[in-house]
Amino acid sequence: MNMKTQVLYKSRTGNTEKLAKAIFEAIPGQCKDIAPLDGQINYEMGDIYFIGFWTDRGSASVEVLDYLGSLQGKKIALFGTCGMGNNPDYYKKIEENIRVFIEDDNEYLGAYMCQGKMPISVREKYGRMKNAENEKMVNAMLHNFDMAMLHPDAEDLRAAQRFVKDIYEKLEREEQSYE
Repeated sequence: MNMKTQVLYKSRTGNTEKLAKAIFEAIPGQCKDIAPLDGQINYEMGDIYFIGFWTDRGSASVEVLDYLGSLQGKKIALFGTCGMGNNPDYYKKIEENIRVFIEDDNEYLGAYMCQGKMPISVREKYGRMKNAENEKMVNAMLHNFDMAMLHPDAEDLRAAQRFVKDIYEKLEREEQSYE
């Protein structure tokens, strides 16, 4: 399999960049590149794209969504970080919100998501929100914030690399079945 792989990502706090580097390391071969998503309009940089994002209100930034919508005839995998909750159901919803921007002539390869730390300003905002009516909910949000400070951790990065390995094994099996 001699396909050019492109890892593009948008990272606000460094979490998604950590995942991008782990994913890049796990991609087999030398025909690969990694770069922050920063206004690129060349959509022929690769055959396989790993597109990374930080979660903003249950989706990705407009720049990521626009880039995804411009890719045609590619194999695309998503990866992202999310500060709110280490919850597979929520991650699936985020994936679905973003996946709709991928055109039908692309092959969707799946998504990997993990929790990521948030800026301290978010914790301060939560603290200011607390009152007698919402104390339990805000305390849960503060606890989630504190847990997110540890992520992405070494296990998250290993899981991202397993995600890549699984994709390439699947692509290899598909290629062999066509021969």
